[in-house]
Amino acid sequence: MDRVIHPIELESYRRLRARLDTSHFPPLTRAVVERVVHSAADLDYASDLVLDEGELATAHRALHAGAPVVVDVEMVAAGITRRATVCRLRDARSGPGLTRSAHAIRLAFDEVGPGALWVIGNAPTALEELLRLDASPVLVIGLPVGFVGAVESKAALRESGLPAVSNVSEKGGSAVASAALNALLYHPVSHPEEKS
Repeated sequence: MDRVIHPIELESYRRLRARLDTSHFPPLTRAVVERVVHSAADLDYASDLVLDEGELATAHRALHAGAPVVVDVEMVAAGITRRATVCRLRDARSGPGLTRSAHAIRLAFDEVGPGALWVIGNAPTALEELLRLDASPVLVIGLPVGFVGAVESKAALRESGLPAVSNVSEKGGSAVASAALNALLYHPVSHPEEKS
């Protein structure tokens, strides 16, 4: 993806790297860590994020091959640049034992089916609902924020064995979730581990 990087962003990354050594991370992990840290101006994400280079490489290929991207809220969609997303929150309804966010995940899965990249940055109940579905995701960026259910839903994501980007703490949110997806979008399509 060709994109013009503004001088302010370049300087911001220079300062980030002066304060945080990310050189030991593999390429896609480094891209995700740096973009998430940059989006929140929070260096602690470097040790809080949980991600796997191989899973990121698979997701990177699928993303650039056109796999659908599903988001839990419009704020996440607004942060993902240069890519259409599916968000069904406006069509969703809450009901007994079902939050509006969880219903939106059901609606989105009905629309896209298996093989999507899921980006959840707001509602722990959206992540919990995704884990109940047989969605066969390429990747789940599960970074919901909050003091109720966020830590638990992210732990459940990691325990599920699904390919994922998550974090251990209560931190998260729309900006960091979209930043993680953008890191994969912006990373060059060909990188060393894909060469034979």
